[in-house]
Amino acid sequence: MKSISAHHMLYPELFRAFERVRWDLENDIHWSQFDATRLSDEQALTIKMNAITEWAALPATEMFLRDNRHDSDFSAFMSVWFYEEQKHSLVLMEYLRRFRPDFLPTEAELHAVRFEFDPAPALETLMLHFCGEIRLNHWYRCAAQWHSEPVIKQIYETIAKDEARHGGAYLRYMKKALAQVGDSARTAFSKIGVLMASAHRTAKALHPTNLHVNEALFPNDTVQSRLPEPGWLERWLDEQIQFDAGWEKKVAERILHNLSLLFEQPFGTVQELNRFRKSFATGASAP
Repeated sequence: MKSISAHHMLYPELFRAFERVRWDLENDIHWSQFDATRLSDEQALTIKMNAITEWAALPATEMFLRDNRHDSDFSAFMSVWFYEEQKHSLVLMEYLRRFRPDFLPTEAELHAVRFEFDPAPALETLMLHFCGEIRLNHWYRCAAQWHSEPVIKQIYETIAKDEARHGGAYLRYMKKALAQVGDSARTAFSKIGVLMASAHRTAKALHPTNLHVNEALFPNDTVQSRLPEPGWLERWLDEQIQFDAGWEKKVAERILHNLSLLFEQPFGTVQELNRFRKSFATGASAP
């Protein structure tokens, strides 16, 4: 295992890069363009649910800091990630506060998604959240197309870009882990990659907020299960924004493309990635 000092910290440069492209809540969102005729109650409710879901960055940050005590560089980057994710919740709530205050989440509804996640392997969690950012980027782009009200369209497009940037930052930390711990990182990333790029085979949306994370609280141990309407996510995806097989394919392609760059070999399909994972697992356990 190479010493940590051989690798420079990513936090200082990621901080600067994120600072350069940061959007301003008051001035960069075109609040004055709001068109009340283009927002239904049904749509306002989905905005409320997404605001509460984004609030779950709070327990996720607590988990990341706890499970990455060995990694101060990554933990420092959490300050930026946490800030930007809470801002996503805030901008969605600000939209409701201005235009549909009756749909504003209460503090109790927000607080309900703050619960403890069981400890998990840090590298698998990193890969899970990397895939989660890619998925969220596509969900929000799809949602922006579903809405016709110009301000919420712009908000979803704006936060979708943030999620893509977060994914890029996680990829940098994955690259760093690969250089530092090699095979155990390869195993963790390819294992979760196979799971997250095979989403079309599962009935449930594969996103960190939809996974069980606290055995003692099962089955109310997913972020989604603690929302005012636990079934809303599937309804939002399937019936409202219609996140279909075409969109799902884009998510899988982005995950495979990024893993191809990370592992420096092409993966056209999940099957190819799975073959790589298996060849690896056997190689890693060989004496």
